[in-house]
Amino acid sequence: MQRRTARTRVAFAAGAMAVGLVLSACSGGAPQGDPNAPIEVWTRSQDDTKKVYEKIFKAFTEKTGIPVNYNPPPYNDFDKRVQERAQAKDLPDLVITDTGSLGPYRKQGFLLEVDRNAFAGQADLVERAWNNGKTADGKYFGVPFSTQAQVLLVRKDWREKLGKPVPKTWDELAALANDFTTKDPDGNGDAKDTFGIVAPGSTDRGYLAWWAANYIWQAGGDILSESGGEYKVAVSSAQTVQAVNWLKGLFCDSKVTLPNALTMVTNDAHNYFEQGKAGIYLTGPYMFTRFDKSPGKDKYEVIPSPAGPSGSTVLGEGEVIYQMAGSVKTAEQEKLAEFLVSPEAQQLGMKPESGQRPVVRLSVNKNVDINAVYQDPRWDTVAKVYADSARPFPNVPNFQPFRQQTAETLNSLFAKCGNDVAGELNKLAGNLDKELKSQKAVQ
Repeated sequence: MQRRTARTRVAFAAGAMAVGLVLSACSGGAPQGDPNAPIEVWTRSQDDTKKVYEKIFKAFTEKTGIPVNYNPPPYNDFDKRVQERAQAKDLPDLVITDTGSLGPYRKQGFLLEVDRNAFAGQADLVERAWNNGKTADGKYFGVPFSTQAQVLLVRKDWREKLGKPVPKTWDELAALANDFTTKDPDGNGDAKDTFGIVAPGSTDRGYLAWWAANYIWQAGGDILSESGGEYKVAVSSAQTVQAVNWLKGLFCDSKVTLPNALTMVTNDAHNYFEQGKAGIYLTGPYMFTRFDKSPGKDKYEVIPSPAGPSGSTVLGEGEVIYQMAGSVKTAEQEKLAEFLVSPEAQQLGMKPESGQRPVVRLSVNKNVDINAVYQDPRWDTVAKVYADSARPFPNVPNFQPFRQQTAETLNSLFAKCGNDVAGELNKLAGNLDKELKSQKAVQ
């Protein structure tokens, strides 16, 4: 306990002082919170995944006797509520959310550093997954909870009705998307009520860049490139320009994306594949359960993303356990984090009841047999894509500003359908270079 308390004070004070966040843990007073209260946990969850987490936390309490207060905020308000609690100097004890929060949370002083060597069971975790909690300076401020890779979901019944092959290249993908848009694939007699591609093109949280990055990488381009631990802006490279021009063609020329794609966040996007309005969706495997119900498991197929000029690279990321600063429950925080990555908890997260989605997609624990748990060849596809073709966003101190600005530029290009893609990406490159230099200066 002495080791954990010392680590907590040092890590929290360093992060909080860096941004002027004043919590009692770094001002000499008593930490916030009631030491006799349950440990408070938040997750970024919707109703179905919340129920899966409830089972995991119940198992933890039964095993340890430590009660858990689990009442997360609404999915769409999650980030706002975290900031509100930070302002009130009363963060939850532990938060599970995506890797995109690592940079912003650390910069704001919200996180405790993880002593990986002292973390029970750390050797059982997939080495690659540990990178989800690793910051640019090589320190860890999160513990991996789940990993995944983007895969392509395609309406198999539509494709077979039109006599088209499984797409393996960009050209085949674009051709299939065009046929889904123009050839009445659902056979209802209306050739104008279906579209090819679901694209969450909103600028909210940088969604458009999150989706488009897959195709930028497949062309050999990048937002930031890395060499020897040093990053450079690559968003204006010839390969990135090629990818963005190809994507612009989907929005502006063939118009195979949904008409409202550029205002669509992922929660909205799911509905259009589910309701049979569009037939191609590059997304995460967490959608299998929902789409197995509608449009139906037999109606769609799961395949690797078709290859672009430089391959089939896709985004591979996941969820991270963040031990939040200012807590008086550092021992309980760590016990819960250690339980969450155990085979018991990981398998509970992979085995939801009917109608629920798993909160653990690919297990971060090497002792969990994914094939034995899922018994579903689609997950074999996900695991293979993750192993062979997936990559994370760059490990800069805070990638969110890069993703946000890239999303805003792409959104404008695809909305206006202008021809000066290279010029707009050059302007973006200048802004990203300023951001990169700013972040390096902070380090």
